[in-house]
Amino acid sequence: MSLFASPAGRNFLGNSAEWYKMTILAFLIINPILFFAVDPYVAGWVLVLEFIFTLAMALKCYPLQPGGLLAIEAVAMGMTSPHHVATEIIGNFEVVLLLIFMVAGIYFMKSLLLFVFTKIVVNVRNKVLLSLLFSALAAFLSAFLDALTVTAVVISISVGFYSIYHKVASGKSFDTSHDHLHDGDLDKLSEEDLEGFRAFLRSLMMHAAIGTALGGVMTTVGEPQNIIISTRAGWDFIEFFLRMLPVTLPVLITGLLTCILVEVTGKFGYGAKIPPKVLIILQDFDKFESKRRTKRDNAALITQALVGVWLIIGLMFGAAEVGLIGLSVIVLITALNGITEEHQIGHAFEEALPFTALLVVFFAIVAVISDLQLFTPIINFVLSLEGTDQITAFYVVNGALSAISDNVFVATIYIGEVSKAFAEGTISREAFELMAVAINTGTNIPSVATPNGQAAFLFLLTSALAPLIRLSYMKMVVMALPYTITMSIVGYLAVAFLLEPMTAKLYEHNLITHYVSDADAVVEKSGH
Repeated sequence: MSLFASPAGRNFLGNSAEWYKMTILAFLIINPILFFAVDPYVAGWVLVLEFIFTLAMALKCYPLQPGGLLAIEAVAMGMTSPHHVATEIIGNFEVVLLLIFMVAGIYFMKSLLLFVFTKIVVNVRNKVLLSLLFSALAAFLSAFLDALTVTAVVISISVGFYSIYHKVASGKSFDTSHDHLHDGDLDKLSEEDLEGFRAFLRSLMMHAAIGTALGGVMTTVGEPQNIIISTRAGWDFIEFFLRMLPVTLPVLITGLLTCILVEVTGKFGYGAKIPPKVLIILQDFDKFESKRRTKRDNAALITQALVGVWLIIGLMFGAAEVGLIGLSVIVLITALNGITEEHQIGHAFEEALPFTALLVVFFAIVAVISDLQLFTPIINFVLSLEGTDQITAFYVVNGALSAISDNVFVATIYIGEVSKAFAEGTISREAFELMAVAINTGTNIPSVATPNGQAAFLFLLTSALAPLIRLSYMKMVVMALPYTITMSIVGYLAVAFLLEPMTAKLYEHNLITHYVSDADAVVEKSGH
């Protein structure tokens, strides 16, 4: 009889595969043996590898549950203390506020974003131009909003388009109910168009997902780890943007050129065009929706656009902490658009809170790494290198680890270790700043290689859209491959040859300055 055949066994990690449940259970049994009977240092490294395993297997089970069990056990065994975990959380409280309030704030701007993307799809005929617009717009929005939310919007658009065509192809009108998960009512010709439409949507979704990475690396709000890094370094929105620019601008150009190249060549699953019959149906639906849109709906769109302008201005000029700006977006849009019921507001927080909880678990593992000094030998080795080799090593190591685990987790670990080295006087302020850029770009650029690396990619893969458009794990890896190769190489070359001289030029022209002049001030600001 299986160990997990009992009711309690079936409840343990729910519908996860039995081998996965057995693996997590084995981890929980092995860890105390290693910690108390072998060596705490070895046990600590095993814990980190186990946690990375839960991130890599995110499709089997959301990492919060198995990762959280490992973190609770680590604290219970004394690998770290609850106080140290709390210190890590408080020191990175800005990123917690970002995830809670900014993502929720953008939720209330979804109708505006849906409106914009829909107009682009139904009016732009050239597939190369359409792909470029999706990628560029996703990049722009991710730089000022949040990659997860932008991905969620594009997913909503694609699901909407898919269901509209599926409904009409099944012989129904726009305003009738329909289950787009079943193809029983489709005729043969419609099925052929549907396959072409799926390929079309797959390519657009991947271009948009890559776009969120291109824009997300550039600013403090684009990815969760960016604000952790900017807080440790003492950089505001503008300074962070300018410091990343020597690397992010060449990578952005490379990403957009890659978008054009794969669409023109039709390689790696790209190049599919929207079937003419599908386009006609979507255009008819857009007209149908435009006629139904009331003056009140139009007023709501204008309000969202104005609040969007405030969001961009507020971020650029540092009007408040990022999370508080997100909260102001929630208050303004809900108040001005008549959203006053508690349950209406509650839905906005559903997307961000699971990942926020997972991030807190990250901080618990980071506390273990710090207390057991697990990364000290690696950091010492990298610091023993000289000049450009030192900076590029951070880019390569962070990129490789981010591709197989999670970029937020990796960045949190490495920026913490580098901040510690700076506080101890091991490295100069200038070296610390260059390393911070290498860590940020390393965790954000090569991590597009797999769905594990970027939360937005994983969100897409686990969404309701993925099975509809036949987007599997390996399909995502293959479609991301040309981007991974070109962007990672250009990022490496930029870190190696452009970062230091261009940073010096920015200093010369007083475009960037030292936020603080001594290690103690940085340590005080970062909460460590």
